[in-house]
Amino acid sequence: MTALVIVLLLVVVLAGLGFLVKVLWWAAIAVLVVWILGFVFRSADAAGSRSQWYRW
Repeated sequence: MTALVIVLLLVVVLAGLGFLVKVLWWAAIAVLVVWILGFVFRSADAAGSRSQWYRW
């Protein structure tokens, strides 16, 4: 009985981690898209001046 509970707990933990990793991948893709859009619009906005693609 204990082995069954441990296996089920392990399955739940691994399924939760898999979901979390998938969510983190989508968040990373969203941040990348926002960064690329910021780069494109910043470059188009400051076409005549010396433009920097970073903000630091």
